Amino acid sequence: MKKICVLGASVATSRTAAEGPIAGWGQYLPEFIAPGWEVRNFARDGMTARSYYTERFATLLNLLEPGDLVLLDFGGVEQRIETPARYHGRRELGEFLKLFVAGIRAEDAVPVLLTPAARCVFDADGTVRDTRDGYHETVREAAADSGAVLVDMSAHTTRLLQELGPARAKRYFRWFDAGQYEEHPDGVADATQLNEEGAREVARILASALDRAAGVPPGTIDPATLTPGAYPPPAPEFTVVGPEGALHAVEPVGTAPIFTAPAPERVAGGFEKFTGHAGPDVTYLLFFENGDYLGGTAVNERGRFLWRRVLCWPAGTHEIQAVGVTSAGGVTPGATLRFEVHDRVPPPVVTTPSSGSWVNPRPRFGGTAAPGVSKVVALEGERLIAEAAVADDRSWSLRHPHTWRPGGHRVEFVAILGALHSEPTPVDIRVLGVPEESFLRTSADARERCGEKCDHYPFDGRW
Repeated sequence: MKKICVLGASVATSRTAAEGPIAGWGQYLPEFIAPGWEVRNFARDGMTARSYYTERFATLLNLLEPGDLVLLDFGGVEQRIETPARYHGRRELGEFLKLFVAGIRAEDAVPVLLTPAARCVFDADGTVRDTRDGYHETVREAAADSGAVLVDMSAHTTRLLQELGPARAKRYFRWFDAGQYEEHPDGVADATQLNEEGAREVARILASALDRAAGVPPGTIDPATLTPGAYPPPAPEFTVVGPEGALHAVEPVGTAPIFTAPAPERVAGGFEKFTGHAGPDVTYLLFFENGDYLGGTAVNERGRFLWRRVLCWPAGTHEIQAVGVTSAGGVTPGATLRFEVHDRVPPPVVTTPSSGSWVNPRPRFGGTAAPGVSKVVALEGERLIAEAAVADDRSWSLRHPHTWRPGGHRVEFVAILGALHSEPTPVDIRVLGVPEESFLRTSADARERCGEKCDHYPFDGRW
């Protein structure tokens, strides 16, 4: 039996019923394949191109037979510059994809590169926002350079979300109110991970694209299974009738809701989550700005709520009001929260060392960052090499744990604010050191070390 092997991260991962309502498209792909084919899903949470290639790829190659398909779904996790262990620069991702393609072809199997799926993020005008930071283009370039089959899932899923629109799109994601699922009593607002309905539709779209793709063996997909399903209904928050009436209640009851996050006057990103709690008997919250209804969310039995707007907040100062509705139809007083949204992050300021300076092989870097920035990361040659938390006074400081080689280096520093990051601030340094071929090194390397203190052991060039 021929195989379709799936490599990737959480969006493709197969889930058990106990993990619901999260699902991965890989678990539904078997519904669309033709007889004589089977799906083996090797996608795992947090898997990156680097980790799969170095830890598991040899095992996969030993399983492949001529004519098998391998679907490579990388580029989503790798773009997360705020997570150093998973981050790949675009060049690194592209190089790994080409290595995957070469290895799979060597076994006479068929590599298929997938661009990462779109997230459920809409601009204020209802247009799906591209949040992939150019990583889908890296996958396209790798496919073009290697001649691998390309399925542009970024384009396909963007089209799907645009057709659904903001009111319906969240129904395909792991996005639900507090109290809706026992396993997640405080709710989840995840714009990346799919639910069962969404995962199945994405699998169907992928299967349809494979059925049309040049280079995929004919008869891989069963065309009779590709009939689209009905679109989901609007989310409940968009079906509330006359919500503005809650702002004009003559006799409010109970107490106003309380926001626990974000903190008042805090700098926030465009896709902020709001959490808090409401008083007894409050079952639903309505959110407004300047008297306009924005959306709503259920309140669980402990009074907890979680709300995230489907549309991105435009940059600027915002003041929202939350009003609770009780089980008896009463309306609470309103709670107000003011916050500032940034849609770009200023690059960090590097105060030491100054660009062009001579430094010792263990240099320390430091500077300041803009309000709201949580950390600064350092990159050299597109590789993320260090990170530093930003202190309350907006200062930061870091030192790479390894000794730098002598000579010139360019280090780039990037500020992180939520899911946003700045353009890099470049700093050129000149590292003082002893060349590898110097007597100071070679004479020391010729003998064993004989202890921390040794009168006859020469300086070995290492700081």
